[in-house]
Amino acid sequence: MGLLILLLLTCASLPLAAPDPNDEACLTQLSQTLKDPLNNLRNWTKSTFANPCSGFTSYLPGATCNNGRIYKLSLTSLSLQGSISPFLSNCTNLQSLDLSSNSISGPIPQDLQYLVNLAVLNLSSNRLQGEIPQQLTLCAYLNVIDLHDNLFTGQIPPELGLLARLSAFDVSNNKLSGPIPASLGNRSGNLPRFNATSFQGNKGLYGYPLPPMKSKGLSVLAIVGIGLGSGLASLVISFTGVCIWLKITEEKMATEEGKMSQFMPDY
Repeated sequence: MGLLILLLLTCASLPLAAPDPNDEACLTQLSQTLKDPLNNLRNWTKSTFANPCSGFTSYLPGATCNNGRIYKLSLTSLSLQGSISPFLSNCTNLQSLDLSSNSISGPIPQDLQYLVNLAVLNLSSNRLQGEIPQQLTLCAYLNVIDLHDNLFTGQIPPELGLLARLSAFDVSNNKLSGPIPASLGNRSGNLPRFNATSFQGNKGLYGYPLPPMKSKGLSVLAIVGIGLGSGLASLVISFTGVCIWLKITEEKMATEEGKMSQFMPDY
């Protein structure tokens, strides 16, 4: 009994996990690149960044802790502006990043590839631009990539289809172009498949599972048909004109002959 009490006292006296300097750098840089016009992140202060967690307790709104480390960041619908800091990659224990429904602009930093534990990436409904970085493939645990309703351009990196855990993928309503990679649009085996709603709303994007693109303008056969039709119509009009001219000429000649016959003497 005495030994058990001694063990409990020893465990109680052990310090909690020390603050991680990487998390502090991550949060500090992120707060500097994000703009908060409504002051929703007023508790995001330098003193809190130095010690954001106590075990599983978080002192930061929107942050979830796990054993003293930042585990999740959920800053949704806060009217945030600015850009995503590449130093976000310092939150190496981060497993879920949700910055959806804000007005954040700029590119997705390639440095997010260093978030090797990241499972959920939701950056939807913002004003993010540029190309989707293929480096996200290095986040091998990703099972959710939601980028819908942004301004992304370029092609969808086919490497993203190599993410074996990917079960939710949405890039609809952007400005993407080119073919949908078969690794995403027509996945094989037991890998989850994504339907047309994951890709719709990108005018330059084509391929399965999107329906076939409608032909823009007139087809070659239609153009040839119109050309032949126009030529035939012109020919008919020209022929009709010639016939009318001949008829009028013939009538004039007959009239002239009649006039001349009146003045000719009879023999």
